[in-house]
Amino acid sequence: MSTKTLTWLLIVGGFALQAISYFFFGAPIGKPTGVQFSQPRVPFVGAFFILGVGMVFTAALVYEIRGGREDRGD
Repeated sequence: MSTKTLTWLLIVGGFALQAISYFFFGAPIGKPTGVQFSQPRVPFVGAFFILGVGMVFTAALVYEIRGGREDRGD
């Protein structure tokens, strides 16, 4: 797999995981009428969001570490 493909997969996958974890697992749906609306629907959803952020930052590392070889033609 090329470096650019892997980098884009990590970026898109990371942002998608962040969006899914926030909008579908974290944010309650409905009119806030009580304390239960301040709690996420999935208790450990913060870990998914942080994993998505980590994937995006890992994409930068992959591009910097592996990307140099393709640019030089090694």
